[in-house]
Amino acid sequence: MPANNSRKLRSQEWWSGSAYENFARRAWLRSEGFNANVFDNKPVIGICNSWSELNNCNVHLRTVAEAVKRGVWAAGGVPLEFPTISLGEMFMRPTTMLYRNLMAMDVEESIRANPIDGVVLLCGCDKTTPAQLMGAASADIPAIVVPGGPMLSGNWRDRRLGSGTDGRKLFDLFRTGRLTEEEWSEIEGGISRSAGHCTVMGTASTMTSIAEALGMTLTGCANIPAPDSRRLAIAELSGRRAVELVLEDVRPSQIMTRQAFENAMAVDMAIGGSTNAVVHLVAIAGRLGIRLELNDFDAISRRTPWIVNVKPSGEFLMEDFYYAGGLPVVMKEILDLLHGDALTVTGKTIRENVERAECYRREVIRTIAEPLHAEGGTAILYGNLAPDGAVLKQTAASPRLLQHRGRAYVFENYQQMRDEIDREDLPVDANSVLVMKNCGPKGAPGFPEWGHIPMPRALLNRGIDDMVRISDARMSGTSFGTVALHVAPESAVGGPLSAVQTGDEIELDVRARRIELRVPADEISRRLAQFRAPAPQYDRGYGRLFLEHVTQANLGCDFDFLRKIGT
Repeated sequence: MPANNSRKLRSQEWWSGSAYENFARRAWLRSEGFNANVFDNKPVIGICNSWSELNNCNVHLRTVAEAVKRGVWAAGGVPLEFPTISLGEMFMRPTTMLYRNLMAMDVEESIRANPIDGVVLLCGCDKTTPAQLMGAASADIPAIVVPGGPMLSGNWRDRRLGSGTDGRKLFDLFRTGRLTEEEWSEIEGGISRSAGHCTVMGTASTMTSIAEALGMTLTGCANIPAPDSRRLAIAELSGRRAVELVLEDVRPSQIMTRQAFENAMAVDMAIGGSTNAVVHLVAIAGRLGIRLELNDFDAISRRTPWIVNVKPSGEFLMEDFYYAGGLPVVMKEILDLLHGDALTVTGKTIRENVERAECYRREVIRTIAEPLHAEGGTAILYGNLAPDGAVLKQTAASPRLLQHRGRAYVFENYQQMRDEIDREDLPVDANSVLVMKNCGPKGAPGFPEWGHIPMPRALLNRGIDDMVRISDARMSGTSFGTVALHVAPESAVGGPLSAVQTGDEIELDVRARRIELRVPADEISRRLAQFRAPAPQYDRGYGRLFLEHVTQANLGCDFDFLRKIGT
């Protein structure tokens, strides 16, 4: 599409005019070597780049940005790249989730403050995708997402390894002396073999897939491996499309509608996505004035089968998923459960985008008639232990534990858990329920991925590899096990989790969607009346802002003043 445009572009507010400020802005941009015709009402496309050498998932995005620029120039636009915070999941303390909202603010304000008409969002690592979508939703100028893609599959002694998922399993072998130091070192050198995000259906792969399901990427963009040349080819096409989106004035609020979010929830369930998708989707929708309830997720989960056989729930890796046909095949397979007429950034509907998709490996992507599980990956739990909800990844849990009663062993905080979990005399057995408090949005603070409480060494030594675990934390999307998470309200604000004591009986019933503390109601009330909130861990700066304004897990863990809907 040619760049001729009768409508005055947003960027012209900076360039056009005879005032000194217009002259100075043009002069400053020309200092970068641009010619004067760059100001001839051409769409300026900002390339929002979350590249960082402190984020191996996104470290290749400079190369991806160059491909985007080729597409923008070819379509008659002007690409201008700018950086934002990059949230490196493996490196940042105490958790990248503490900074997701800060990155979203960075993205929003960088878009709003600068002379750009549209934006290409370069993301990949867990929190970078939702943060960019949140920021772009709030700024609401034409936008398109280009994820960096998953890394190559890990490899050790001809064994294919999935980052995170297999690392945790192998670490349990190392902890119990079944792997040597030399073997562990070999695994370290081979489990993550390239740039790109985790090569399992963790949070990163889930959120980039959700970006596509929302309609915010070109079709087939989400799952291309990071080192694959097709990643750069689709980045160039995305740059071209960004220019067209500006000329057509198609904005995120027109793409990310209520129907789009319902599509994204269904796709999340079908792929066995990360439990973190729940909190991120609630936050993104909240920026657009769309209220998603946890019951919405559960209703969609109950009618959407799990069909993607990828770790941690399944057995294959993201490379296999892409080669099998990727997300378009999944969406075609569940098309009757989607709003097929939902608009996407391609300019076409979901149905038009995926109706010709073909599956090349049915052991990786099942049919809806022969699913891996009749329901979706995530179940929503309620009960006196979680009156505002909790989540559990049922497809990565042990079937024998989905209905369970056991006595609680309580860790008051993460540090106590770390100090005790390897005790040979830890008083737990296979029926015990591990409970960890003070790990939620305010308690940790920041809502870290501590919920995958390691299996006690004493039980691993007896061949027990799973047990029920409950906390108000999140867990990595690469994790697995029978783990109830996001318990709301969290213990640090006086939620019922704060009342649990070692020896209390807890009942989990995933089929009934219940999680109950089997203690008399008056005793629970007596304990809660004695609750005293822990001292805040920040008294200044961003940490204090976070503690004062973050919402609970069921509301997306966003800041109350950034949501377009009431808390």
